[in-house]
Amino acid sequence: MNGHSVVTSRLYDPESPQLAEFQQICSRTVDPSVYPLACAVEHNVPIYDITALEAHTVTAETISHLQDEWHHILHKGPGVYVLRDMYAPARYGDVLSATNEAFDRIIAKERQQSTSSKGDHFAASGSNDRIWNAFSKHALDDPASFVDYYANPWLAAVCASWLGPGYRVTAQVNAVHPGGAAQESHRDYHLGFQEADGCARFPAPTQLASQFLTLQGAVAHTEMPVASGPTRFLPFSQRYDPGYLAYRRPEFRAFFQDHYVALPLRLGDGVFFNPALFHAAGANEMDAAAGGFRRVANLLQVSSAFGKPMEMVDSVPLVDRCWELLVQRYHAAGKQLADPDLDPVRSSLAAREIRAFIQAVAEGYPFPTNLDRRTPAPSGMAPESEQDIVVRGLETGWSRAEVVAALQQMHQDSRP
Repeated sequence: MNGHSVVTSRLYDPESPQLAEFQQICSRTVDPSVYPLACAVEHNVPIYDITALEAHTVTAETISHLQDEWHHILHKGPGVYVLRDMYAPARYGDVLSATNEAFDRIIAKERQQSTSSKGDHFAASGSNDRIWNAFSKHALDDPASFVDYYANPWLAAVCASWLGPGYRVTAQVNAVHPGGAAQESHRDYHLGFQEADGCARFPAPTQLASQFLTLQGAVAHTEMPVASGPTRFLPFSQRYDPGYLAYRRPEFRAFFQDHYVALPLRLGDGVFFNPALFHAAGANEMDAAAGGFRRVANLLQVSSAFGKPMEMVDSVPLVDRCWELLVQRYHAAGKQLADPDLDPVRSSLAAREIRAFIQAVAEGYPFPTNLDRRTPAPSGMAPESEQDIVVRGLETGWSRAEVVAALQQMHQDSRP
């Protein structure tokens, strides 16, 4: 084909992140008049006083106006806001106490059952107490406090403001002990959990759309003075389009370290933010010998209803049925498999066809999963996917029974 296309690349150039542009975006300040229902703006973070709001008549119109403000904050504003007294101790004190007791029982039980440290996202393994799938475990341990906790109508209003109806709530508890180190600054699920090379393969509009599929939040289950390490945020950083490629770069992480904000939280406060906002859990610098305490947060990750296919597909019987044919093709291609990161002309047609079939028949995304059994590695690396297993089976010379068993084991390990 002759000539040059006028169509621009669908992908971000891996070298596209520019710190100067990022600095300009993050130098903005919040105009408090844009958010009249907020009681204050501190360090560019709007604060909403739920107790004060409930002292007046809360109408459907008021809720809608609040949701408009919250959506604007996450989309075009600073990317993060705080709900003071979302779980006000005066009303929810017994619920918070019972929930914390449930968390402690779960942590103690899991310590007894495991001799290894749990993996964590963006932090060293073993530096804290982590409960994966705390949402389900809480319900099974103490249904009474679970019902009271998730019946909070403010949580429903927050979730619907960003995701609309039909969302799915998940939760993970993070308890950081005195001396616990801070996380590296990062962006969150989905693309935040991809390796840099994998992230770069997603088209630019998809990278922008990712932030609209998830809402991140946390409820403070202890007092959180700044010294205890409440989450650090870089307001407006979600507005930087190639941010999923940028956050891993040392110059961007250095800028985060020099400019982040961290607000003290009280027991029962909620904080919600765009998953594309640069953020990191802080270091717990409370002195244990002087009465320091572990910082406990219930991390909420709420997903859009739209992140699902129209039909359910079970890949295992399909791989089972087609395995011998796939192996034949693989051997006929000289045991070559096209690398999705390489230019297609560097792979044979047969190798590309094998890769295309694997991508069609097997799941390429390892979530949702059970992170207790399929522990994430540091720096946000995800567990193995169905496609990874199929490729490993081809390259290792597995039989049909072996690849089916590996896929079935993965599915078993991924169950709650």
